[in-house]
Parts: sequence; C-alpha cells; structure tokens
Amino acid sequence: MKLLVVEDEMQLADALTEILKRNMYSVDTVYDGIEGLDNALTGVYDGIILDINLPGMNGIDILKNLRREKINTPVLLLTARSEIEDKINGLDCGADDYLTKPFVTGELLARVRALTRRKGELVDDNKLDFNGLELKKNTCSLCWQGNDVKLSLKEYQIMELLISNPKQIMPKERIIEKIWGYESDVEYNNIEVYISFLRKKLLVISAPVQIKTVRGIGYSLV
Repeated sequence: MKLLVVEDEMQLADALTEILKRNMYSVDTVYDGIEGLDNALTGVYDGIILDINLPGMNGIDILKNLRREKINTPVLLLTARSEIEDKINGLDCGADDYLTKPFVTGELLARVRALTRRKGELVDDNKLDFNGLELKKNTCSLCWQGNDVKLSLKEYQIMELLISNPKQIMPKERIIEKIWGYESDVEYNNIEVYISFLRKKLLVISAPVQIKTVRGIGYSLV
C-alpha cells in the first residue's frame, strides 16, 4: 500500500516516513505544497497524509485541486491547528479525517488503517486473502494451509499489490510507481527478480497459486 506524506517539518516528515515504512507501507515524502500537489495528482497513492501549513501551496488548496480533478484518494489532514473551524473547513474541502499535532504513533497508524479501509482495498487490517492464500502484515509472511514463509519488504509490497487487485493484470509501470515511486529509475528486471523470489516462495509453501506473466504488459495472480 502506497502513501504520500506532505509535511514541511523535515524531522517530523522523516519520522513519519520511518514509522510507516516499518509498518509495511510504501511511502513518498515531500516537503512543500507544490511538489505535494504534483505527486498527489498522479493518482497512484492509496492515502495521503497532508499538513495544512505548507510553503508554496497550503493543504486546503491542495485538497480543493485534488477533488476538482476528481482524484478521490483518502486524505488525512495533519496540522498543529486545533480550532473547530479549521477542522470543519478541512473536512468540507474533501479531507477524510483530521489529526492534530502532537499525536501518538498508535493513533496515527489507526487513522491510516481506517483511511485506507474507506478505499475498499482491505477487508482485514492484518491479512489479505486470495483463494485461501493469506498475506499477513503483522508477520510479513505468506501462508497456505499452515505453511508460512517470510517475505522481504519489497516482496510483501508486490504481493499486496497483486492480491489487492485480483483478476487484474498489473502493468510493470504501475508496480514501479506503487512500490518505488513514479520518478524512480528502477528497471523492469528489478521487478522480474522479485517476482522470481515470490514464485519460489509460493512453491515452498505448496500454494496452488501462480504469478502469471502477461508478456509485454505485467503480472496477475491465478
């Protein structure tokens, strides 16, 4: 699952990014409103954590632009402001939730989980299922009928993307955008390496699931 953090306080932004990555999220981080809007308009994110007070363009204007362009990515506003009028304004402009700084890590993660549930991609916070094949977030593992195998972070993120989009062909370009970022210079052979690792791990747990290559396009689970 891919998140965008838009926060101009670099120490806070970097701390948020580290917390989210430790919890198996793929994260892009930017420090000003203009770049934040540019990233958000790509539509590749499953959720956005957005500060209100930003250089270049404030969070409210970013929200207005996103909703005007019909980008419905869930947004969590993160700000030091605590007045009720600011909360009402943010929610009325299209935010899905609101968290006031300072905050505790547990509440942030709970709100992010709630935010991404609204997009309809997760049924269970700690588990995804594909025909009995389970991808477990809390242990970063794949499970089939009691057999478990550990995954690396990138393996987990690619498998999450495939399971979250059942019966769809996931283009290689989309995988790179989601996992490495749309400005990444990662090449297709990097994906192929991780797909090979995942296929071997599916064999290890004897799962009757395959990652099918659609030549010239991408991959799907069958």
